Amino acid sequence: MRLARRAALATLAIPALARAQEWPSGPVRFIVPFAPGGSTDAVARLAAPGLQQRLGVPVVVENRSGAAGSLGTAAVAQARNDGQTWLLTFDSHATLPALLPSLPFNLTRDLDPVLLIGGAPYVIATRPDKPYRTLADVVAAARARPEAINFGSTGNGTVGHLAMILLQARSGTRMAHLPYRGGGLAVNDTVAGHVEMMIGSAAMVAPHIAGGTLRPVVQFGPERLPALREVPTAAESGFPGLEAEAWWGVFAPAGTPAAAQARMRAALAESFREERVARTMTEAQQARLVLGDGEALRAFLDREVAKWGAVVREHRVTAD
Repeated sequence: MRLARRAALATLAIPALARAQEWPSGPVRFIVPFAPGGSTDAVARLAAPGLQQRLGVPVVVENRSGAAGSLGTAAVAQARNDGQTWLLTFDSHATLPALLPSLPFNLTRDLDPVLLIGGAPYVIATRPDKPYRTLADVVAAARARPEAINFGSTGNGTVGHLAMILLQARSGTRMAHLPYRGGGLAVNDTVAGHVEMMIGSAAMVAPHIAGGTLRPVVQFGPERLPALREVPTAAESGFPGLEAEAWWGVFAPAGTPAAAQARMRAALAESFREERVARTMTEAQQARLVLGDGEALRAFLDREVAKWGAVVREHRVTAD
């Protein structure tokens, strides 16, 4: 009787094993929960050719923007967990639970973490003719003229906005926030002089710094970027522990077969290690490649959710 039961269980396991070995069985879809043209879209499309080569099937990048990235994320959380649908998302993923308490999904329950790609620090930048050369200059001006000094960001509740809230809380200052619907608009108005300064990822501001239309003031990473060696961190500027990084991660619908996740993780890591791709990530996106596994991404996400959720709740931040 016992042998018969074991034989039956083994028979049931064969189709599941076969499915895992056959994956992928068709086109693989990567959902990017933001509009085309942003860094998340760029990172996904950068990896797609290498993935397609390694997996042997078409890799389709699909943009589903809206509601701070929650619409596209919900589509993945509710997709079949057959390994054909994946999510490549950005740092705002960690702010969703606090900003949008009525989310139709749970970050932990409905999504499996697959790969932590890497991160890039947020940077405060201003027009070269503005008087802000250091973070001390910004703080002094904001103290002298409360709420008269303004800054742009990519929107309410974004990590850049929350980092500026922390800066104001720790420096005893009040600045006026101008939220934009996208980095391009914030950059354009800063370059044009319509706002005093902006905060954006290093990837967003680096081309304009290189072109001389923006001047970096401070970076919020744990250490200086090689491309911004002359720009101090917030810690070096008198605010230890004040860090804010953009990051990119890959998730799958919960319950996606472990074999499919492992193969996807390996294929992604190999794609990002290609010389051309790695150089683009470090130079164009100003990213520090991590390529951490699912456990590393889960631990990192838990810290980010706790950190930025506390800021959202304490300062009663709302989404756009």
